[in-house]
Amino acid sequence: MKALCWHGKNDVRYDTVPDPQIEHPRDAIVNVSSCAICGSDLHLYDHFIPAMESGDVLGHEFMGEVMEVGSEVKNLKVGDRVVVPFTIFCGECEQCQRGNYSVCERSNRNKALADKAFGHGGAGLFGYSHLTGGYAGGQAEYVRVPFADTTHIKVPSTLTDEQVLFLGDIFPTGWQAAVQCDIQPTDTVVVWGAGPVGQFCVRSAVLLGAKQAVVIDNVPERLAMAEAGGAITINFDKESVLSRLKDLTNGKGPEKCIDAVGLEAHATRSLDSMYDRVKQTMLMESDRAHVLREMIYVCRPAGILSIPGVYGGLVDKLPIGALMNKGLTVRTGQTHVNRWTDDLLRRIDEGQIDPSFVITHSVGLEQGPEMYKTFRDKQDGCVKVILKP
Repeated sequence: MKALCWHGKNDVRYDTVPDPQIEHPRDAIVNVSSCAICGSDLHLYDHFIPAMESGDVLGHEFMGEVMEVGSEVKNLKVGDRVVVPFTIFCGECEQCQRGNYSVCERSNRNKALADKAFGHGGAGLFGYSHLTGGYAGGQAEYVRVPFADTTHIKVPSTLTDEQVLFLGDIFPTGWQAAVQCDIQPTDTVVVWGAGPVGQFCVRSAVLLGAKQAVVIDNVPERLAMAEAGGAITINFDKESVLSRLKDLTNGKGPEKCIDAVGLEAHATRSLDSMYDRVKQTMLMESDRAHVLREMIYVCRPAGILSIPGVYGGLVDKLPIGALMNKGLTVRTGQTHVNRWTDDLLRRIDEGQIDPSFVITHSVGLEQGPEMYKTFRDKQDGCVKVILKP
């Protein structure tokens, strides 16, 4: 079969790889109808996430038709249409029983490696390094889905791929980020980053009843998309974020702040961002933390910081004193996708939201390598790329 494979920094290739096979009675094989390039895939593309190996199949946003099922999979049959969440989960361990699917205790087959890196590792993830299990990803014609009896979302034929594909990651990621904010009707919710996850953070905050949603970015097309979704926009290249947020909150700061950027913050004019880039170049720091620092600084005392943006290692100069003395609450983590998907699928079906709004490019899988660069460099108004195997 054909798949997009990682071969090193900025090197993604359209390769021929072996077809997946059933390896365990709880497996299924899915024929991929649509997949996507996620913002967190760019951390792999730029090689900020460790434990990648040449030839690894990329991709963790995908859906398709069930082609084969293992003997223990009783709730799926050949022909079922499914979205596959990026988090692989057993459904039986203590964390899964609590709905904490992204920290499943059984699905990461390289758990010992993840335990060394993080103290206690999380769930296995599709296409996201050997630190999270080394599972082949979904930017491919076919995918083996482990724990397929739990790791799936059935979707109706009445909705298009474009409407439901993002149930596997970015829609529930934006939703969880907003839910973690405990949004009240009087709240100002500020989202750093107007990429795909940031767009769903904005729309989730609006659906959850925020007084005002604000988004910070410097890409005009992304800011326009967020504004169309109900956000007040701040272009950090053209105005002061600190001054504008003071104006919008009567000088008190926002109650809720969301980091939808993660480890590759692109601020260029601040001293701390220049410091981060120098330390990162010298391999003395892995993640650029400008957004985290700015959120801690501007957030109203007793506020909440929600962090769906991916971080991979170490940051420096984090103002822990301000965080503690202001009494801020921090909530973060990979998304517990299936905790939210029944509700989100209902909202899509009822017309409350059509997630396809975020798609700017739809191309064949063979164009994936060039689209990685287009997406990374924000060329051609690119916000979200859909790939068709």
